[in-house]
Amino acid sequence: MRTIDLSPLYRSVVGFDRLADLLDAAGAETANGYPPYNIERTAENAYRIEIAVAGFRQEDLTIEVKENLLTVQGRNVANDEVKRYLHRGLAERNFERRFQLADYVIVADAHLENGLLAISLKRELPEALKPRKIEISAAKDTSLIEGDKAAA
Repeated sequence: MRTIDLSPLYRSVVGFDRLADLLDAAGAETANGYPPYNIERTAENAYRIEIAVAGFRQEDLTIEVKENLLTVQGRNVANDEVKRYLHRGLAERNFERRFQLADYVIVADAHLENGLLAISLKRELPEALKPRKIEISAAKDTSLIEGDKAAA
């Protein structure tokens, strides 16, 4: 696996160390491909993450958001029943999948259907950050005021 040396970047910019940490975390995350997932852009400011969670029930899954980090965990309850598999292709192991969210992205809802956990996200910019139109007024006629002062 290739790594990126960002040390030249640190010499010329300040405050991008968080970006380097995100790149390192992304590289570590790709090593574990379980469970598979999709990230879809459903609108300009809306996204959906779909995670394949076959064999997990709703009560086995937890979703948590803390400081722009979305964490999805699956804890499969141990089954005491002894089974003899001829072929075991379904992974029923516990997992934890993390997604770094951009600023102002919130989790709108989540639902489990047909073995897919769908998490809807949307970006909600605060009013102060939204673009606003500034009205341009006509220039004031200041010649009368200056002329009045000269006459006085």
